[in-house]
Amino acid sequence: MVALVTGGASGIGAAAARRLAAAGEHVLIVDRAPAEELARELGGSSHVADVTDPEAVAAAVAAAEEIGPLRTVLLNAGITSGQSGVEDLDLAGYRAIMGVNVDHVVFGTAAAVPALTRAGGGRIVATASLAGLVGMPGDALYTASKHAVVGYVRSAAAALAPRGITINAVCPGFADTPLIVEQKAQFGDFPLLTAEDVADAIEAILERGEPGECWFVQPGRDPAPYGFRGVPGPKGSAAPPPLTWEH
Repeated sequence: MVALVTGGASGIGAAAARRLAAAGEHVLIVDRAPAEELARELGGSSHVADVTDPEAVAAAVAAAEEIGPLRTVLLNAGITSGQSGVEDLDLAGYRAIMGVNVDHVVFGTAAAVPALTRAGGGRIVATASLAGLVGMPGDALYTASKHAVVGYVRSAAAALAPRGITINAVCPGFADTPLIVEQKAQFGDFPLLTAEDVADAIEAILERGEPGECWFVQPGRDPAPYGFRGVPGPKGSAAPPPLTWEH
């Protein structure tokens, strides 16, 4: 079986790719630069792609299917914004973070679903963040992008479950990865996750995650599904009917 990992050349993606390879998956590492050395280490493959381009993402999924049935998709690529998005707004930076953090999850899911269906079902895990569950002061754009991932995963789950496809999000707190290298000194003695901690959570999600769950990951705690509170409906009303879309 084949596992596709975006942003798999380093950090959380590389740690998760190693776990998937150890479990017997042929891992296709998708990144903006070649990851041939890691691919050789894992006995897998490397594919270069711009994950903000839907055609490039579709080509990566096609490359995975050329290797074998696609059963696992980890949509892990992500960036920070480098701006508050409140007092300042650089439009190019805004487009970039939304492209990587949000568009790529949508494009990756849409491209992967037919392949996973052909394989008889499978799992999709999107890397969100604790910032997808709570507000993160100082980076409203990053928070917005990760809230979007969480909302997308929760909404997509019901449509995918009947096809044998489970979609989840992993929501780590601050992790010691290349994503925060420039800000690492600011954390001082604050406990940081390791990439391996997040890989542990991804493994747990793949083993027992239920459709639409978004798992938090914090230092010193076992990863677990976040308990969203229900939103009150109109007083005295029944639950609204599910929406269907004509094609």
